[in-house]
Amino acid sequence: MYKKAKSSKTTYGIVGLGRFGYALAKELAASGAELLVLDRDEDKIRELREITDLAYVVKTMDKKSLQETGIQNCDVAIVCIGEQIDTSILTTLNLVSMGIPKVIAKATSTEHGAILKKLGAEVVYPEWDMAVRLASRLETDRELDIIQLSEQINISKIQLPKQAVGKTVQGVNLRARFGLNIIAIENNGVVTDIIQPDYIFREEDILFLVGSQEGLLKINQWANA
Repeated sequence: MYKKAKSSKTTYGIVGLGRFGYALAKELAASGAELLVLDRDEDKIRELREITDLAYVVKTMDKKSLQETGIQNCDVAIVCIGEQIDTSILTTLNLVSMGIPKVIAKATSTEHGAILKKLGAEVVYPEWDMAVRLASRLETDRELDIIQLSEQINISKIQLPKQAVGKTVQGVNLRARFGLNIIAIENNGVVTDIIQPDYIFREEDILFLVGSQEGLLKINQWANA
């Protein structure tokens, strides 16, 4: 049974080692995170023991079985079960009831996600998020990168649309037009993070924007108009 040591390092519990759960476990382990992983498949657990000693075969996701692994002592628990919706819901309910500070659950549909949210979990849509990021990159060659922090908040790095060259920040007013805020501007390797309303955009400017996915898609459409 896992018991959290007294340390400031965040500990993560991952339930389900499908493609999403496996990739997540690998990335967290590579970053040096303390990790506990659970799955029904002995082969998957055996493989993950290469990156964490806290890898357990759990045949049923009932509360008692989960508690025996010590997952309730983790700071964050992520339910990566998607296809078996009933198991996903039951596991999420059990983890939330254990009082884990943050429970994140993978959803495969909006209906599935709505149930998980009502149970008290933070919901992620891995396939949807990847599709959105791909669509954004296909939509325009101006977008250099995008990070999705939540369904509402995205940070994007884009080349300045030609329509904005020679105009001021206030004149273009991306906030009013697209609901986007400029958090920094890069030009020739120099980054400015205090943006004045009278700043005049230059052709080589790269913008760091924060806002909704809808707003980012709209500015991309405007740039390509």
